[in-house]
Amino acid sequence: MAMPMLPKNCDIPHNDSKMIKKLQAKFLFAKKMVSLHLKTDLIFLMKRRIIFCCIFVVATMAMAAGDLDLNSITQGAFRADVLADVEALDDGDSYALISDDGQRILKYSFKTGKQTSAIVNLADVRVEGGKKVESIEGYIISPKGDKILIQTNTKPIYRHSFTADYYIFEVDNNRMVPLDEEGGQQIPMFSPDGTMIAFVRNNNIYLVKLLYNNSLSQVTKDGERNKIINGLPDWVNEEEFATKSSMVFSADSKQICYVKYDETEVKEYSIPIYKGSNPTREEYTGYPGYYTYKYPKAGEDNAKVAAYSFDIKSKQTRLLQVPLDNDGYIPRIEATDDPYKIAVFTLNRHQDELSIYMVNPMSTEAKLAVRDKTEKYVKQESVEGVKISGNSILLPSERDGYCHLYLYNLSGQLKRQITSGNYEVTEAYGYDEATGDTYYAANKEGVTESDIYVTHANGKTERLSSKSGWNSAIFSKNYKYFINVWSDINTPPQYTINNNYGKRLATLIDNKELTEKYQSYRMGTKEMFSFVTSEGITLYGWIIKPADFSSSKKYPAIMYQYGGPGNQQVRNAWGIGSSGQGAIIEQYMAQQGYVVVCVDNRGTGGRGADFEKCTYLRLGEKESADQVETALWLGKQQYVDKDRIGIWGWSYGGWNTLMSMSEGRPVFRAGVAVAPPTCWRYYDSIYTERYMRTPKENQSGYDEVNPIARASQLSGSLLICHGLADDNVHYQNTAEYAEALVQADKDFKEIIYTNRNHGISGGNTRNHLMRQIITWFDKEMK
Repeated sequence: MAMPMLPKNCDIPHNDSKMIKKLQAKFLFAKKMVSLHLKTDLIFLMKRRIIFCCIFVVATMAMAAGDLDLNSITQGAFRADVLADVEALDDGDSYALISDDGQRILKYSFKTGKQTSAIVNLADVRVEGGKKVESIEGYIISPKGDKILIQTNTKPIYRHSFTADYYIFEVDNNRMVPLDEEGGQQIPMFSPDGTMIAFVRNNNIYLVKLLYNNSLSQVTKDGERNKIINGLPDWVNEEEFATKSSMVFSADSKQICYVKYDETEVKEYSIPIYKGSNPTREEYTGYPGYYTYKYPKAGEDNAKVAAYSFDIKSKQTRLLQVPLDNDGYIPRIEATDDPYKIAVFTLNRHQDELSIYMVNPMSTEAKLAVRDKTEKYVKQESVEGVKISGNSILLPSERDGYCHLYLYNLSGQLKRQITSGNYEVTEAYGYDEATGDTYYAANKEGVTESDIYVTHANGKTERLSSKSGWNSAIFSKNYKYFINVWSDINTPPQYTINNNYGKRLATLIDNKELTEKYQSYRMGTKEMFSFVTSEGITLYGWIIKPADFSSSKKYPAIMYQYGGPGNQQVRNAWGIGSSGQGAIIEQYMAQQGYVVVCVDNRGTGGRGADFEKCTYLRLGEKESADQVETALWLGKQQYVDKDRIGIWGWSYGGWNTLMSMSEGRPVFRAGVAVAPPTCWRYYDSIYTERYMRTPKENQSGYDEVNPIARASQLSGSLLICHGLADDNVHYQNTAEYAEALVQADKDFKEIIYTNRNHGISGGNTRNHLMRQIITWFDKEMK
């Protein structure tokens, strides 16, 4: 920026004409005063004022140049570069991903990290019998690699599910044809021999035979919305078991095996839909409409589930004889390399007993392979983390108090326990049948750390990641290479390719530009810490202090937390904070003069079963007590004003906010709860009962330990924000809590977002939401 030359040694913006006129007037005034024999004194005073002005303006400009902008933050200005949709290819030496412009699928070498070819380039593809494909939004490669399913026109449904239009790309002749004319398919999959594709549409399973001119046939015909679902999980199974598919082919491509969900008896929930904007629903201009779906709440009827096989040649459908309670779950169905063994997972309704059966799709006979019964409940992550390959089952289990890995064969014989000790395996990557090596991530170096390990067949364990912080991995199909994704609390993600000895072969992404951009702003300092509560519990946290922090000042403090079962917010990782990106929202708050803190309370993950499951049957009691203890500890720090401490959180963090503000010890000046549950009777069956059992079994836990029951104890200024179309935590939670506050004569403020789901985003929505949160704290705490 060009600066004016007058006066010397003072940098003033060239467009600040008022300041220049003031300075010119000062010079004229000084000139007149010479005749009054005050020349020396006045020039001295004038210079001091001009110098002070210059320093103030320069300092103000420097601050402005380093100030964060909330709108740009919410639009993703500090998002890191990532490798998205990486697909390890069957050759073991290559991986594929979609180009940034969505026009190509590119092939890369695991040895060098360099691009070797373009598998698909839309610019060169002949599209026959369908519309032009504008972009590639996903892809599935056939077992032989000769065909690729191209996903486009994706339309989200719930957290994991979506419909899309799929096209079959034929590699050899560079031709693309629609999977079928109607489009709008879900979970398409190739048969193991590559000659067929199965998919679901409108709750029914369809089959496309590629060798017969892509002929289409319908496998099931009883699918009906809000009644029968074939091959897809219903809302609650998708959400709480983290799956979008309930269908597989047998290894010989002769059978389609699937789960049927009969949700006829499940009660419905209706969400009002208005015209709104971004997007605008013109059909609801005059009168609102409703989105109605099946949502089983705690203690209510779930969908009835059963597993079936469909013989492709004979077209015969068989009920698989899987032992299952009337109210039990089938959270997973998976193929094995044996065509006569389909793995069907079951859980009882209390979710404390996981069974894996090997089922013959022809005879329908089921044989128990593995049963894992743990105290209180089996974690969803353990169910999701089971790896079946070759003749092996790699099972995560907390049977000894910490999550460790156990290796079985398909017949259910325990080969060995892979890991042991007072640490947690956080992710299982797989077992290499050829070498006997097992690859996984664990926090052996500390609760806030994550590293990549291999345990060999002889029991020897080696650490493959070299940097302290948070490491995760994407392995090649033969486990010879892996992409290591590493970050720490001060460093954005770095992607490197390594061999299976841990040696770095290439750097793919270093996020250097983001690092430099981040450093160009007035960012606060991030620190990890721990403290001991009055109950003798050690808690871990991180804190962000303003860039101009002074220990002699008293700062208002804002506590962000989530605190739900198994969750971990306190990690030595870049993705911490309410929106990740290096805790960028928290950095913005620090620039506004706050100290920002996050502490993981009892019930969170990474510290073993006793710490995580101590909240069983009384969710919110110990968690909120620990957040209050955090506020009390903060209040004892010389740099924190104990009378200006706030708390906020989203979803379970919103619940925890309300519970903490009504815990009984009035330590919070203000709080914000976003999309909060307020009574577990209003939440879904699978999640709630995992930690609380049913309301009939645990009436006191449901009715005594919740924000509604504590409404009269609310202390501090409260803002509640909720999306009116939240399909996860229904607005009912906020509506009922607001009524309880009214009757308790408690003041509060409520902001409702039209047509927004649990994520409260779209158009300017997220920017508006975050501004309301920060403005609330500014108003109530400064």
